[in-house]
Amino acid sequence: MDLPVIELAHPMPGFPDDARFALVRLDDDGVLHGFRSLDSQDLQFVVVPPAPFYPDYALDLDDETATELGIDESSADEVLVLLVVRAGATLADTTVNLRAPLVVNPVTRRASQVILDDADLPLAAPLVA
Repeated sequence: MDLPVIELAHPMPGFPDDARFALVRLDDDGVLHGFRSLDSQDLQFVVVPPAPFYPDYALDLDDETATELGIDESSADEVLVLLVVRAGATLADTTVNLRAPLVVNPVTRRASQVILDDADLPLAAPLVA
């Protein structure tokens, strides 16, 4: 899925001046996406959906975040959850952040990086086991 403009409800940690991003598909399978800043030319995060790598991954979104992103019961099935990838020297060294996923409402085109309360979720989990 490509989304030309996504507005962040809150800036991502470390990037206070970047509030608008585009979601751009990077592969034919639709797994790899670029989350490109529209405010800084050189800022891009590689993101992936959790299901191909962590099929049991689920998050419990709090009411405040759901309201900020315009998520209700009728739109909950359309919400995108994306994991931020940290590319390693090899695929075996590449990790994803399970503790702070991006949550995107494609209907409102609003998103937020959500910091989950579950301390057992790693900040750097292997992309492939």
